[in-house]
Amino acid sequence: MKILVPVKRVVDYNIKPRVKTDGSGVETEGIKMSMNPFDEIAVEEAVRLKEKGVATEVVAVSIGVQQAQDTLRTAMAMGADRSILVLSEENLEPLGIAKLLKVLVAREKPGMVILGKQAIDDDMNATGQMLAGLLGWGQGTFAGKVDMVAGQVHVSREIDGGTQEISLRLPAVITADLRLNEPRYASLPNIMKARKKPLETLDVGSLGVDVASRLSIVSVTAPPSRSAGVRVGSVSELVEHLRYEQKVI
Repeated sequence: MKILVPVKRVVDYNIKPRVKTDGSGVETEGIKMSMNPFDEIAVEEAVRLKEKGVATEVVAVSIGVQQAQDTLRTAMAMGADRSILVLSEENLEPLGIAKLLKVLVAREKPGMVILGKQAIDDDMNATGQMLAGLLGWGQGTFAGKVDMVAGQVHVSREIDGGTQEISLRLPAVITADLRLNEPRYASLPNIMKARKKPLETLDVGSLGVDVASRLSIVSVTAPPSRSAGVRVGSVSELVEHLRYEQKVI
């Protein structure tokens, strides 16, 4: 079975985002970029399934600018066998991404698509669900555990107030949650090997997909700065402050 793993290049999660002066978005020029953390978890899970003998090949896919090659090289250093970059200078929306992935799925014919539940730059949490809908495949979202049992994929997912266990027939779409695994660090030898692994580049226009934007950003603003805290001398003083000044109790 082949596994397709879409990955996204985003502002590194250790970097505090800065809003552009014109309020049109988040500043990315001169900022450290890396793989979306949820997608990193998805790559790790796909590689683990290959190591267990469940999968025979892991293919990483990214849709974005030329620099996204670095993100794909990271995925291959973690264990992906090859990668595909769909070049696009536009910031595509989840529906456009899902349509492009549908074309790649038809071409690659994977038995499973594993991707992060959301990207930390827009928090859309929509691409996986849209892709499953377009393909007509079963979906296991917010996966905290993935197992293959008798040719079916069992997914343990967190829901409000507990955990839900579902069983899906293949092919299927899985979206990875934080608790699914702990991604490995790419070792230096594997980073060097990744440079020799195949990386195919396609132009977004060659796939014949309508990726026109359907949403527009009105403005982006930074959250208001927090005021300094107040130090109190005792529990009674704290209660008094909360009751009479803050009026929260």
